[in-house]
Amino acid sequence: MPRWLKGSGQGWVTAEYSLLPRSTQTRVSREAAKGKQTGRTVEIQRLIGRALRAVVDLEALGERSITIDCDVIQADGGTRTASITGAFVALVDAVDFTFCGAGKFPITDFCAAISVGIGPDGPITDLCYEEDSAAIVDMNVVRTGSGNMVEVQGTGEHGTFNRDELNALLDLAEAATDELMAKQREVLGTTADKVGKVYPTAPEV
Repeated sequence: MPRWLKGSGQGWVTAEYSLLPRSTQTRVSREAAKGKQTGRTVEIQRLIGRALRAVVDLEALGERSITIDCDVIQADGGTRTASITGAFVALVDAVDFTFCGAGKFPITDFCAAISVGIGPDGPITDLCYEEDSAAIVDMNVVRTGSGNMVEVQGTGEHGTFNRDELNALLDLAEAATDELMAKQREVLGTTADKVGKVYPTAPEV
């Protein structure tokens, strides 16, 4: 548990992110061998952690800390958004393992993320490496099952974008994350039904 949460009755959820050595075209060295994480890695880990905590009731989780490992096997663009979407499934599994079956299930909603952008030929969803490199606008969107936004990171890489283009990108992200959350439900099976549920507690004797 983080020091500042000890004795608070609340839990914590965080993540570790890493590119495996052969996940890229040219081998990347393990950051452990360098003895230091890059700024990019730290930024992505914080993003994943924020996204997951947005759909967790930390009090219902109790005084336990969960770390989700996000190891990238194949880096082809959108690794941070793919990590969030996959990490959510792992988080639900981990919480279900410790859930006693009474009271509030600590995961309050679904969460998924997607990259969208504007390329030379128009809007794109789930950009690959080549598309990301050539994108005029690049955006990452994290969204909950109830339709709320957790995070929107949009950058004009080789140009600017207007309000109509922003709305179009958010529409693409909404449709894509809905599809991803349907896949999450499919993978989780009956465990998915526990998300957002409150179960009766045993009567005190």
